Amino acid sequence: MKKVLCGFALALVGCVMGGGLSTEVNAQVALPSAPVAPTTLDVVTLKNGSVIYGEVIEMAGGVLQIKTPASPDNLLKVNWSDVSKLAVNHPIPFHLKEGSVIMGTATAGPDGILNVQAEPLKGTMEVPMGSVMSMNPVIQPPVIYTGSLVGGYSQTTGNSHLRNASLLGDFVARSEQLRLSINGRYVYGENDNTLVARNARGTIKLDFFITQRFYWFASAYFENDRFQDLKMRTALASGPGYQFIDRGDYSGILKDMTFYAESGIAYFNEDFRVADDKSSIRARISMKLNWPLWDDRVTLFHYDEIFPSLQNSSDFFLTMDNGVRFKIWNGFASGFQVTTRYNNNPARGTGDTDNLYLATLGYNFDTTRKR
Repeated sequence: MKKVLCGFALALVGCVMGGGLSTEVNAQVALPSAPVAPTTLDVVTLKNGSVIYGEVIEMAGGVLQIKTPASPDNLLKVNWSDVSKLAVNHPIPFHLKEGSVIMGTATAGPDGILNVQAEPLKGTMEVPMGSVMSMNPVIQPPVIYTGSLVGGYSQTTGNSHLRNASLLGDFVARSEQLRLSINGRYVYGENDNTLVARNARGTIKLDFFITQRFYWFASAYFENDRFQDLKMRTALASGPGYQFIDRGDYSGILKDMTFYAESGIAYFNEDFRVADDKSSIRARISMKLNWPLWDDRVTLFHYDEIFPSLQNSSDFFLTMDNGVRFKIWNGFASGFQVTTRYNNNPARGTGDTDNLYLATLGYNFDTTRKR
């Protein structure tokens, strides 16, 4: 009887202990687990505690660009100085300030430290985040060339015989510190074999970048127009300029926009065929906007040069181009533009305003490397 009671007691204790153990295990399973980032995504931890999951695309110019699942078409940009930790799960090149390049992935170390797993040896290196100059940058050629050459032609026959032809071109060569810009235009027109229009103008300008945005320019403007009694108009200018918007400053439809403005002092000279020649010291103000949209399929552009007199503020000369270009195929494009020239003190017997409306067809080129 004692043996039976002892066995029953042992069985009862075992059931209680087993039930308790089972309850403990079940409680552990039921506890909610902390969210875990998908292993395929990179993880960016900011100094304010925010965490961003996505794909690290590039870090250049002190800005980290991340493609997030929530907005795959627009890159999220954060300042590199605001990042405390970073984990990159796909191999990218890390460019260090001392000149070396490490190819590999990275895991988050202590604040301000990257644990880079270098390929192909898979050795781990501790890299201070402050020593990283860029990550996965688009390597541009030493000099980037952009430009276009376009022409327009119209002809009318019947009661009148009118022919108009125009040729326009622009060229820009940009290195890290220098930018050379050349643009020109030639217009020719006949009516019943009588010359009714012939003029040419051009600008050549060299910019020296003192910082990434601030530069100093030197420019020369030339113009000839037989029907304005103008043998040659010349403006030699120099002064400061500022690149307010450059490629990559913004995302979305603004990502390829560029805009600069500049001002300076100019020597302005006009040689006329009949009227008395004139020369003066003037200011020069200029702005240029180029806005490619929808992967360069449409481009809006604006360029102006204004030369106000320093002696008489109401006396000024202006040239301005506004237009739109449409990409056709493989660099070929059509466009429409309006060119305005205004001189509130023209030669006697000539008007103060000329507007030229042009439909054009031509070729554009751009050696900028894009991701």
